[in-house]
Amino acid sequence: MKIYYYHTRPIASALKEWKEHTHPGHILYGLTHFPKNGIDPVLHPYKHFTSRWKLMWYNLHAILRCKENYDVVYGTSYRGLELLIFLRALGLFRKPIAVWHHQAVPQSKGWLKNLLSRLFYKGIDCMFFFSKALIDDSLKTGKVKEKDMYLIHWGADLDFYDRMRNEAKDKEFISTGKENRDLATLLQAFSHTGLEFDLYTSPANGDQKYEEITNRFQGKNNIHIHIVEGIIPYQLALEVARSKVVVISCLNYPYTVGLTTLVEALALGLPIISTRNTKFEMNLELEQAGMLVDYGDVAGWEKALQYLHDHPEQALKMGENGRKLAETTYNLENYSRELSEVLLKRFNR
Repeated sequence: MKIYYYHTRPIASALKEWKEHTHPGHILYGLTHFPKNGIDPVLHPYKHFTSRWKLMWYNLHAILRCKENYDVVYGTSYRGLELLIFLRALGLFRKPIAVWHHQAVPQSKGWLKNLLSRLFYKGIDCMFFFSKALIDDSLKTGKVKEKDMYLIHWGADLDFYDRMRNEAKDKEFISTGKENRDLATLLQAFSHTGLEFDLYTSPANGDQKYEEITNRFQGKNNIHIHIVEGIIPYQLALEVARSKVVVISCLNYPYTVGLTTLVEALALGLPIISTRNTKFEMNLELEQAGMLVDYGDVAGWEKALQYLHDHPEQALKMGENGRKLAETTYNLENYSRELSEVLLKRFNR
């Protein structure tokens, strides 16, 4: 079977770095393991555009001009594939389309938006989700069918992280990631506790001005703020591997905010304190792999931080439980197999 592989990030360079053990394979959504699972990928010629419309037009032309034969267009996101999906919905593009859907299918306000949204989802043959909760929320819209939605237990590249698990733990608490993070709550909690904390984030994310928030805490000796730009998963992974506890404080958005950071911590065998995001497939407290705090709960964060600081043996046990969860379920090998089985079953001719 052959797929047309589309990603919103540079593909060839990331694949090369993965082979050199400097890029985690799970960020490539199965690409690294497709060949061993009987799937041959045709790589999309990635090109960066700041304009969404230019991106969509470029991708449409690139895919329509592709001379190689393939069975299905596979996208790690529908972002940039919108025009192609509408053509599919109208019967003007004959190849099936399968994409990862990172949030629940949205409800639409107004009859025109609802009409266009229903047409759009008619053009997607198969969707992959990070959790059952996202599938359930999507079904409530009436725009999609359950038979076309699949839960995939997306998890980290264990081989990549095993190469750095023995790093000396010279940091205590660490937070990475830039998407919809609740830095104000987290920084207040660390400011009150005085515990050592390293924060790695971007200057901003959309309309969220992180640097304006972090500037208010620059004078705190226990808080170490690192503003980073670009895609540097290897460097950040090394910093996480040198830490004792991973913290994930997120804003209340209805999707799996912080999942990439979470599966990385599981792979490294580190305990986690996270905002109580009900869209995650796993429950850290039930798995005894970490602690959960309600949205915007500064006092709850202070209590959780202090507890793991004061109980290092319990923190170590949580990390071990998290690693077991990664080994049994949430890992690149497992989710690539799940993904490949669906693609082969649905689209292999």
